[in-house]
Amino acid sequence: MVWVDYFIVALVIISALISLMRGFVKEAISLATWIMAFWVSLTFVDTLDAMLTGTIETPTVRLLVAFASLFIVTLIIGAMINHFVSLAVKKTGLSGTDRMIGVVFGTARGVLVVGALVLLGLVTEVNRDPWWNESVFIPLMEPIATWMAGFLPDNLVQDLDLL
Repeated sequence: MVWVDYFIVALVIISALISLMRGFVKEAISLATWIMAFWVSLTFVDTLDAMLTGTIETPTVRLLVAFASLFIVTLIIGAMINHFVSLAVKKTGLSGTDRMIGVVFGTARGVLVVGALVLLGLVTEVNRDPWWNESVFIPLMEPIATWMAGFLPDNLVQDLDLL
């Protein structure tokens, strides 16, 4: 194993531990928020891209800014919803089961974050570095990164030569 493998393991473990502390309800809302952010970004990226045409000249940069902006705004709205639901849940005194089930969500989130980082590595050609090729876990994550790339807008996939 090389340093990046330790980083991947640490990232997934930290995500799982955070979920253990936060519990299932918070993690379920967080996961739903991330999925919603991805869906909102995919659904409305072309609309925002068109609105930014006069502002950002480079098409790929404009598309990335539109996608990222929609994603971030959706995450912020989801965080506010999560906060208010968490206040309500706190009053119910949920058990340790809530926290244990949360670990599953945290692990899934960690794997998706690693998948996104691997996708970013494929785009930036980091995959040509020796440590990338010596990694034990990156080859296991590449199918997840490819799967994630399948959800990106076609013109972005073509511009970045992902698939």
